[in-house]
Amino acid sequence: MAKESIFGRISTLVRANINALLDQAEDPQKMIDQLVRDFTNNIADAESAIAETIGNLRLLERDHEEDVQSAKEWGNKAIAASRKADELRAAGSTADADKFDSLAKIALQRQISSEREAKAAEPQIDAQTEIVEKLKSGLNGMKEKLGDLKNKRSELLARAKVAEAQTKVQDAIGSINVMDPTSELGRFEDKIRRQEAIAQGKAEIAASSLDAQFESLEDLGELTEVEARLAELKAGKAPAAIEAE
Repeated sequence: MAKESIFGRISTLVRANINALLDQAEDPQKMIDQLVRDFTNNIADAESAIAETIGNLRLLERDHEEDVQSAKEWGNKAIAASRKADELRAAGSTADADKFDSLAKIALQRQISSEREAKAAEPQIDAQTEIVEKLKSGLNGMKEKLGDLKNKRSELLARAKVAEAQTKVQDAIGSINVMDPTSELGRFEDKIRRQEAIAQGKAEIAASSLDAQFESLEDLGELTEVEARLAELKAGKAPAAIEAE
């Protein structure tokens, strides 16, 4: 029953549609890892079962060969005893001839028994040979699928690494997108623009302050001229007229 169970598992795994299983899996890599473990374990069980089955087959074949050889030897003994009986009977020794005829009959009985045992073993040998061939074929199929699984696992890992690298590249590109105001570069540019605006504001304030100072200087000059003319009036002098341009 154990061998039948192993043979059933081999058949199931060999017929399994690996691609369909992977398509249905949420995590193909985990599915492949599990399948690799299942196939590896079942291959080990199958090899053990096949070795035992082959051992039993070889024992059957050896017993069959022994029965065939035994039947041949007993047949030769029957022939030898029968010939000796004929010789003794021709010589007039009837009693001794009868003894050798009896030995010939015993040898023939043994020959028949060995032939029956050999014949009875043949269907078992044929059945065991067929089982061994099926197990070997299934085992080879499992080993091929195990190789495919390992190749697919390597392929998936390689693809996963490529996808991860592509994702990192895209993330890096996205982080420096000059058109994106939320990117690091966009925030840095906005900071610079604010600093430039503040500097411009300070410059405008400074300019306003200078204008006010120059205006005060002009007012001061006008007052100084008034004071000078007043002094001339008090001195009895007519104030100097502003020269026409």
